[in-house]
Amino acid sequence: MINGHGGNIYDMAQQLGCAPSEITDMSSNVNPLGPPPGLAAFLKENMNAIAALPEVDAKNAAYAFAGRYGVDPHLILAGNGTTQFIYTIPLALESKRACILGPTYSDYADACAMHNVSHEFLIAEESFGFKADISQVQKNTEGSDTVFICNPNNPTGVLTPADELEWLCKSRPKTYFIIDESYLPFVKSGDEQSMMGRGLPNVIVLNSMSKIFRVPGLRIGFLVSPENIIERFMRYVLPWSVNSLAQAAVSYLMEQKTETDAFIENTRVFLEAERNRFEEMLMNASGIRLFPSTTSFMLARLFGNHTAQEVFSDLSHDRILIRNCSNFRGLSERFIRISLKTRDVNDVLAEKLLRL
Repeated sequence: MINGHGGNIYDMAQQLGCAPSEITDMSSNVNPLGPPPGLAAFLKENMNAIAALPEVDAKNAAYAFAGRYGVDPHLILAGNGTTQFIYTIPLALESKRACILGPTYSDYADACAMHNVSHEFLIAEESFGFKADISQVQKNTEGSDTVFICNPNNPTGVLTPADELEWLCKSRPKTYFIIDESYLPFVKSGDEQSMMGRGLPNVIVLNSMSKIFRVPGLRIGFLVSPENIIERFMRYVLPWSVNSLAQAAVSYLMEQKTETDAFIENTRVFLEAERNRFEEMLMNASGIRLFPSTTSFMLARLFGNHTAQEVFSDLSHDRILIRNCSNFRGLSERFIRISLKTRDVNDVLAEKLLRL
């Protein structure tokens, strides 16, 4: 069991003696505007679906996803969140030596460790805003058979342009590249930056519905890759791994194209405005500095005597949960991550951080 992720409102609620619903969770990277209008009502109307087994391979959900993104449905697998695929990657690809671009999401390394796969990190430097130097990545991945890249990256919010990634993947045709696009829907014109549909034989794209649609409890994720790689993953796919309501949600969201597109665009516009506003409010703060982000969350560095654990603890007394980033490889006890929420909630946090 992996510990240390964001969103653990249950532990905090137990420590504070309150209900989880009383916690303001600014640690979990989900859409502050979600779930999309109509989804909850749709799921209630279809609750009787849980009385029967779901479709064994979630094929219809994969076809719905394919139709939305213009991808061949035979190149798609639906799963119990992207987590299911992350922990299957070392097995399906028979990885021997992996490289992970960091600082980043811990599950890539945890998946390698679980399957005894040798792995190393390439850490982007703080002085460059945690932007990866793709030419250096190309040089340093020689000898790696599997490379993990989160784009845009968690926790830094940095987006690597798709043309740079395409060059990298083409330059190492014998290396598998895992491109996790879980946060790409938050990015302005994000579809143009996707690695899906580019026809690269060594690229596996992960797509999550948990974040943009704010349905992490439904556990919905997709893997997109060439058909020969899909066949390798099929050996490890468990039957009925995507539950009935999750499959129904995919069909609903993908078929409501106009409404879904509008929801995503509204989210992007809202978050861009909130990021700018939040940055302006903290521009003159002496104890904290925000890094630019393309997503729903922002990485921050603490100064003076402040540590991530201290700030985390102080905010917890106000029932606000943020992400202590000290356990990210390549970061330190000086870093926290903030997931933006509604304007009034963001204002409350900004006021508290200004006192640092």
